[in-house]
Amino acid sequence: MPKQSLTEQETCSLFIIPALEAAGWDLYSQVRAEVRLTQGRVLVGGGPVRRGGDLRADYVLCYRPNVPVAVIEAKRSGRSAALGIQQALRYAELLEVPFVFSSSGESFVFHDRTGLAAAMETELSLDEFPSPDELWARYCAWKGLEGEGARLVLQPYHAEAGGKALRYYQVAAVTRALRAIGRGQRRVLLVMATGTGKTYTAFQIIWKLWKSRARKRILFLVDRDALATQTRNKDFAPFGRAMTRIENRKVEPQYEIFVALYQSVTGAGGRADLYRDFSPDFFDLVVIDECHRGSAAEDSAWREVLDYFGSATHLGLTATPKETAEVSNHDYFGEPVYTYSLRQGIEDGFLAPYKVIRIDLDKDLTGWRPEAGQTDKHGTAISDRVYGQTDFDRTLVLEQRTRLVARKVTEYLKATDRYAKTIVFCENVNHAERMRQALVNENADLVAEDRRYVMRITGDEREGKAELENFANPEERYPVIATTSELMTTGIDAPTCRVLVLDQRIQSITKFKQVIGRGTRISEEHGKYWFTILDFKRVTELFADPAFDGDPVVIYEPGPGDAPVPPDTDQDQDAEQEYGDEAFTGTTGRYVVSDVAVTVVAERVQYYGPGGSLITESLREHTRRRVRESFASDGHFQRVWLDAPSKGGILRDLEARGVLLHALGDELGHEFDLFDLIRHVTFDQPPRTRSARAERVRTSGALSGFGPRERLVLEALLDKYAAEGVESLEQIDVLRVQPFTALGTVVEIIHVFGGTENYLAAVRKLEEFLYAPAA
Repeated sequence: MPKQSLTEQETCSLFIIPALEAAGWDLYSQVRAEVRLTQGRVLVGGGPVRRGGDLRADYVLCYRPNVPVAVIEAKRSGRSAALGIQQALRYAELLEVPFVFSSSGESFVFHDRTGLAAAMETELSLDEFPSPDELWARYCAWKGLEGEGARLVLQPYHAEAGGKALRYYQVAAVTRALRAIGRGQRRVLLVMATGTGKTYTAFQIIWKLWKSRARKRILFLVDRDALATQTRNKDFAPFGRAMTRIENRKVEPQYEIFVALYQSVTGAGGRADLYRDFSPDFFDLVVIDECHRGSAAEDSAWREVLDYFGSATHLGLTATPKETAEVSNHDYFGEPVYTYSLRQGIEDGFLAPYKVIRIDLDKDLTGWRPEAGQTDKHGTAISDRVYGQTDFDRTLVLEQRTRLVARKVTEYLKATDRYAKTIVFCENVNHAERMRQALVNENADLVAEDRRYVMRITGDEREGKAELENFANPEERYPVIATTSELMTTGIDAPTCRVLVLDQRIQSITKFKQVIGRGTRISEEHGKYWFTILDFKRVTELFADPAFDGDPVVIYEPGPGDAPVPPDTDQDQDAEQEYGDEAFTGTTGRYVVSDVAVTVVAERVQYYGPGGSLITESLREHTRRRVRESFASDGHFQRVWLDAPSKGGILRDLEARGVLLHALGDELGHEFDLFDLIRHVTFDQPPRTRSARAERVRTSGALSGFGPRERLVLEALLDKYAAEGVESLEQIDVLRVQPFTALGTVVEIIHVFGGTENYLAAVRKLEEFLYAPAA
């Protein structure tokens, strides 16, 4: 076979792989092929779940398992060896490796990102490919890695802990943390968005340090009882009998991995000086989960624990580093050694995107003023002033407002999925109880089936807290709706939570990120790829804040004359062993008004768009603008569409550019062809339904040129198109389902047309008939 006609796979087998073997690379332990780096961004909208394109590296070379040093991009023979360099550089940036190769079988183009080589880009013959030891030595020179640091990085990971494969950013985070610790850095900060596996990443760091005996006794601090249990039973389970939980006064030095609640060792539910039962040098690594909370403040009780174990290495984990005028994580830990943001997680497809339904209520926008001498339902005279959103459910309760919010939440669930796990964030425990009652009344039929359909889960109520684990468990149906104030804002892993209801004023970016994080986990097993935010308090305006998902800016500058740091207002006051801003004691201290009508003024749907921002313009205007960036006119769009060998390819390209095709279907109707919806919204053309297009082909005689058996298949394809759209026609796998299985196997059906090429040609002809201009 001529070399010029070899496929990419043949080029790899005949030339690239032999070159790697000759250079000393072990194909089983050091060479990973077809490495999927990202999942592809979930595209939010109605209809079936869709993803954007993922990123896959042809080869990743690892000096040791999960210690990558190089990327290779392969191209079929006959093409330029340099063709894959730019593509591979993107992969190298994600993997944080310095060496990039591209080859089409004749030679390698080698790009060196270290800045230490005489030339950044050179060409190597096949027999000049570098050995593993050579690339590792150059990698270490690039990173200044030697001695302890190199030993820690090369220490084996725990293989398949919990059945999880390490993602590229987790490997990068582990490597950066170990490099920092290896060079003697005493305080290390990792910033990773909620749902990206902070605890699992921390486990692998601890595992390497513990197994290498670089750190022998480790304290892992958390701020939730559920988190302590979850950590011990899941991610940290491989530590087995070496691990214990600090729950009493007895020091048990035979253990090496200790899990503890902040509150247990600092006095909230434990003994205030419990940590002093250990000598100050007992631990040589302290890991602080959710370190943006109490440990960020200089005068907090939690900081006392860190100061007491000051000789240990301190590793901070957070999704939301705190940077305010009074408190700074950076001041304590320094700059993060690694950051993986919510925006990046969504773009990579590891985190769920969201759509926002913002519901504005009249009294929230205009306020409410009592009439002269008006009393509330308990006969208390109401102070004469204008009450606004900052007052509602704090100093003033409008009972009809609570009922309206509960009704709108219920309407959404009834229109989508009444068993979708939902968290309703309320102003306080009292508000959470009243919201529970309102939701019970709106959903009396399902509450009658199981009283746990709606539960208040707050820190002061044992019955509700007992259901927290069931809410988080995807295998448990109940509770479905949880009303809360603070207890569920952070640290609760609920992968199937599909709806967040914001009826709480949130002004802190830190807290906002934590709340949004309750919905960002993807659960493919349970079909959860995105979530919805119902916003009644205009909280989602914080999405527009530059601080929402950008790099934190240090603004805390302590000086010798600093005043004492005020209490941490973002601290979860409903934390374990604590109540919220009040225990539930009825409505004491609030005016309660039952006869003031509240109505919906405006309701708008917003979507997460490309680049990490909410699309705030109307869906139609957004679509028109995005489509016209690629197509100057209706005629241009039609020509490209009709000439395209794959209509699905055009639709995927448009989605990648931010066109929300299925959201258009939600708004205008999923019975219309996407081709027609795009033309209708962008170029003001009347839309046609898929059924109408299919019927026109049937009655036009267009299929008369095909044989009887071919027509049976094509008519079944028309039915499939009318039901699902044009992309279903372009997949041969469609022949594996009804009604095609009644016509024969895939091989038999294709044989009717005389082979695959003839079958695909017939499908393209069918598409021509479908999209032919109307006479």
